[in-house]
Amino acid sequence: MVAPNYDEDIRKDLKKLGAKPVDYFLDRTGMCFINDIRTIIQLLGILAKIRPRMIIAYNIKPIIYGLLAGAIVRIPYRIALIEGLGFAFVQEDSIRKKFICMFAKFLYKLSLCFASLVFFLNRDDSDEFIRLRLVDPRKVRHICGIGVLLNEWQPQPPMLNPITFTLAARLIKEKGIYDFVKAATMIKIRYPHTRFIILGPLDTSPGAIRKAEIDEWVKSGIIEWPGLVLDIRKYIAKTSVFVLPSYYREGVPRSIQEAMAMGRPIITTDVPGCRETVVNGVNGFLIPPMDAKSLANKMEEFILRPMLICQMGGESRRIAEERFNSRKINSMIIKEIAMIETD
Repeated sequence: MVAPNYDEDIRKDLKKLGAKPVDYFLDRTGMCFINDIRTIIQLLGILAKIRPRMIIAYNIKPIIYGLLAGAIVRIPYRIALIEGLGFAFVQEDSIRKKFICMFAKFLYKLSLCFASLVFFLNRDDSDEFIRLRLVDPRKVRHICGIGVLLNEWQPQPPMLNPITFTLAARLIKEKGIYDFVKAATMIKIRYPHTRFIILGPLDTSPGAIRKAEIDEWVKSGIIEWPGLVLDIRKYIAKTSVFVLPSYYREGVPRSIQEAMAMGRPIITTDVPGCRETVVNGVNGFLIPPMDAKSLANKMEEFILRPMLICQMGGESRRIAEERFNSRKINSMIIKEIAMIETD
């Protein structure tokens, strides 16, 4: 398995599975041409040495550079797994953002020419790629999320006193962090005992939230921030409602799938990727993106009607079992890949 930034725990876990971890350099969020050339050269060397029969690449830079390197080295089968369109496809008016988006589309189109299959997690993303002629429609396949191991994410009784809202995400503005804090501020005025928890590490992307801002929110008593949490299950167990007010181009957010598996109702935005997780009014609520007032209104609905937390949480688990079972999803991926090998 070729990836950047292995830590020792992940390295040990991969070896237990029989996989060999191989490191390479990747500047995940940077726009430095020299760093990207360095990445491609490293990948060419690694693939030329290993000579795998197939590569499966995911995330924007590994897909672009991995598929290009795989084509040069003549790897027979090259698979792309596009989990979401990410920062580059968030609509903003700045010239810099428009350039990034245009350049990302060019690189996607170039690299996906060499793909054998392209998996998407939602149809909004695949429709966008097909409309922009970035991918051959005949190569497109759909899965409904990466999924979770349901036996490892068991339902837990929700926290009902105090009502607790939790958000788990990278700390970037596109994940709706500011909207969560604004809504929390509104709710705290009327219901001061309500808890709001943000889980996630600081980030280096252009939309990163500054630590000074987070420290100020914590100091003022609006939110709690444990920082990077390696196992969020103990926090979801102490959660009433899971919130992700993202306007980032998600695939299907894994954090929501995990919270659903543990029986938590969801408040998220009616945008590509997020909307795939919620049947509005059944296992949670969909709200407009960048609308802190709507978010606060739905939070208040759970505070005033706490019976919804248990009711909708049960529906979340049911939907997770139907749609987000990783074993079923993995079997689907393997079946699709096996079909191209027999063509």
